[in-house]
Amino acid sequence: MVLDKNAAKKTAELLLQINAIKLKPENPFTWASGWKSPIYCDNRIILSYPMIRNFVREEMAKQVESLYGKPDVIAGVATGAIGLGALVADYLGLPFIYVRPEPKSHGRQNQIEGFLEANQSVVVIEDLISTGKSSLNAVDALEAAGANIKGMLAIFTYGFDVAVTNFEQKELELHTLSDYGHLIDYASETGYIKEEQLNTLNEWRMNPAEWQQK
Repeated sequence: MVLDKNAAKKTAELLLQINAIKLKPENPFTWASGWKSPIYCDNRIILSYPMIRNFVREEMAKQVESLYGKPDVIAGVATGAIGLGALVADYLGLPFIYVRPEPKSHGRQNQIEGFLEANQSVVVIEDLISTGKSSLNAVDALEAAGANIKGMLAIFTYGFDVAVTNFEQKELELHTLSDYGHLIDYASETGYIKEEQLNTLNEWRMNPAEWQQK
């Protein structure tokens, strides 16, 4: 769910500006899952642009406080949200931890890096939500360590039905700075994409797993 429509539009504008999100309906990308997609998102690029990085950091911090007050800890999901999560935690003056996809195979075999006490309240920061599987895996690890998860805040979501279902089943609140709908609306309104490209992007969004370029 998008909390602030103005921030959603601005975030979409900035992500397109620095090519953190690329739209190529005529030359689709292939995701790791094997899906063909006319859109590709890599929000880690944000870290290389100080002004945009600061906007995202401050907007996320503001929304964390608006939604949850000040939690005890901010947690980032590795690897994409480590940098961003640390920035948000620093801005709020809060401790930061991050969660690996799985425990290390050596040393202390940690999955959670940093100091976390049982029953501490945690807000999870993500960079991107597709199916939500990796994000919710991190939540499971935090809960297993005794954390009290207040919610999750991400930069962007595709809004796939499978992600909506996964978060509902987990009974976890998800908010994002922007989403696919706001992105496509902005790209269309500003002439970033043409009507034919818009149709393709809308078709893909309806059934991404089986979409093929025509």
